[in-house]
Amino acid sequence: MAGLDGPGATTPRAPIDTGAVRVSFPGRAGNRGSSIVVEIGTDGQPVIDETPEPVTLVELGRDRHRLTTSVASHRVLIAPIPHPGGRAAGVERLEVVLDGWRFDVELEPEARARLRERATSARADVAHGGPLEVRAIIPGRVVSVDVASGDAIDAGGRLLVVEAMKMQNELRSPRAGTISRVAVGPGQTVDRGDLLVVVE
Repeated sequence: MAGLDGPGATTPRAPIDTGAVRVSFPGRAGNRGSSIVVEIGTDGQPVIDETPEPVTLVELGRDRHRLTTSVASHRVLIAPIPHPGGRAAGVERLEVVLDGWRFDVELEPEARARLRERATSARADVAHGGPLEVRAIIPGRVVSVDVASGDAIDAGGRLLVVEAMKMQNELRSPRAGTISRVAVGPGQTVDRGDLLVVVE
């Protein structure tokens, strides 16, 4: 990776055009592992997990960059990892080599990451014996419905996809059970709080 520093450096284009971006470092077996939130402050400087950081990333050529912090300069290679369907879902995967250390990372808009976590997290306050009503947490349009009444569903199984703010958001079942009612269909517009699916 010698020779990365040099003239003609330009500022790289952001892989995902959004405000706050969640950078996830997948753990073993594909788990998301740890993550940080990166955004640009009003002064144009990066803010990492709500803390301003004196960091600059300069593009030196194809996939080659220089990362400069307040204490050191690092040679960085950033290359996309093929991720079929990832772009449509708002997620991008990258291979990052920092001074010879290799990392796989995932980038997605922070707002989408929060919606996904809310939709997929188990709800401890819901008793497993009674019906669970899955309701819309944001207004949008139903793109697809993946279940029907009578279907068995595993915890984390996909129920449907809602498009909101030009992003497609997967809603997954917080627990295993049986689909007792599907209250919406593809193409239907929903408001926040509308009933989508009932799981028993």
